[in-house]
Amino acid sequence: MNNSASISRVALKKSTPDVSAAMGSLHAAAVSTAHDAKVEPELLELIRIRASQINGCAFCLDMHTKDARAAGETEQRIYALNAWRETPFFTGRERAALALTEAVTLVHDGQVPDAVYAEAAEVFDETQIAALIWAATVINAYNRIAIATRMVPGGYQPTPKN
Repeated sequence: MNNSASISRVALKKSTPDVSAAMGSLHAAAVSTAHDAKVEPELLELIRIRASQINGCAFCLDMHTKDARAAGETEQRIYALNAWRETPFFTGRERAALALTEAVTLVHDGQVPDAVYAEAAEVFDETQIAALIWAATVINAYNRIAIATRMVPGGYQPTPKN
């Protein structure tokens, strides 16, 4: 158990604004790539939530479950996402994306297996797979930033959709 009151952590945006801005630009480019590749924004939220679950990032879990709900995701699917293989709630396309996300997130556990990549290649084209890999990579980086700096969950509110 960590003790978040034990030491003050760096505020990255304040201390390294250029790097923080570059990270924001990387995120925006990954989102734009996914949009251009016709990867659903709802699927991107599932990817962000699943990677954040694996990494134990409370800040990102708070943010992305709120964003997913705001986009129309159901409570049932959000609650079951940690056990997606055991439920009938996710499509084959979502399952392939989640398996790829897990492999990228847990790359130290055996790389990204050919079987996982092949499953994704059955339902996504090359540009879409690239977008999924970027989405998983970006959220993994954000998880590490939020965890390392002990960003506090709870205050984030999604931007209302017009």
